[in-house]
Amino acid sequence: MRTADFDFDLPPELIAQHPAPRRDESRLLVLHRKSGRIEHKRFRELPDFLRAGDALVLNNSRVIRARLRGHNARTGGRFEVLLLEETALNEWWAMVRPGRSARPGAQIVFCDAEGKPAGIRAGVVEANDQGHRRFRFSGTPDVRRELDRLGEVPLPPYIGRQRQLPEDAERYQTVYAEGAGSVAAPTAGLHFTRDLLAKIRALRVETCFITLHVGPGTFMPVKTENLAEHKMHEERFEISETAARTVNGARDSGRRVIAVGTTTLRALEAVAARNRGIVAKTVEKTGIFIHPPHPFHIVDALLTNFHLPRSTLLMLASAFAAPGETGGRELVLRAYAEAIRERYRFYSYGDAMLIL
Repeated sequence: MRTADFDFDLPPELIAQHPAPRRDESRLLVLHRKSGRIEHKRFRELPDFLRAGDALVLNNSRVIRARLRGHNARTGGRFEVLLLEETALNEWWAMVRPGRSARPGAQIVFCDAEGKPAGIRAGVVEANDQGHRRFRFSGTPDVRRELDRLGEVPLPPYIGRQRQLPEDAERYQTVYAEGAGSVAAPTAGLHFTRDLLAKIRALRVETCFITLHVGPGTFMPVKTENLAEHKMHEERFEISETAARTVNGARDSGRRVIAVGTTTLRALEAVAARNRGIVAKTVEKTGIFIHPPHPFHIVDALLTNFHLPRSTLLMLASAFAAPGETGGRELVLRAYAEAIRERYRFYSYGDAMLIL
């Protein structure tokens, strides 16, 4: 398939710049795969579509304050750094702007969140073919422990506000976040409140958690003309023995497995694809690229947000919506067109979609 097959026009005013006043007050478009029927609901009505015995699987990765600001120790030129992946103590791969000034050997001096010198610097060790830089930090035993003081919440670039707001620290994080490591939020989970989760559990829906640390590549458009030529980014994930047992138990007894977010689905399907449809305790990376056609071994329903044109997330949703060479591309794009007509809010702070 061609990347252009997953393009669509979105009015800029529908790109959500702020979260809904209350998490579960966001809207919920429900797409029934077999019939193509669409329902318009509020997220707080999600329990109406769940059954006793369902296994609801969520990604509990916590977003780190990964955006840092500093200046060139020699020239004073300003830099914006987005941490991507820790490779060793005080060594990180990062995206840097402006990249042309961050050559190997350059030293960047960092400021704290108030713009004051933080006493921490990093040297550029190398650059890769993607334009990312590997940094070695000094002035601290462990820069990860300094991120709350140094960093900003890494809001995606389509949230075009000039400055962050206090609400971002809370709302660009799920209420159940635990293990820190993501540089972008697992956005499907942003709609849940603790009260809503309690209501879901009271329905005898089993909930369990996996951890997949989301990288910025999740939201980037595919730039190759043909999907087969796209190289997917890799992300670290972990599935516990408890989560594997919950998911396998649901599958074995004919109950549904519902993935909250594309990250959760990717982790489950990556493991099941090589384990004959069984989920096992796992700690590794995955670069699985799910696009039509794709066989699904585990997940029966997907809760997700509305995604960017030409993105791997839109391709995944299309593959999940229907089997076959083109998957459910037409079905999903028709649902997107209706969401645009109904003025749904798109992307990270936007509304949600449930594919049943």
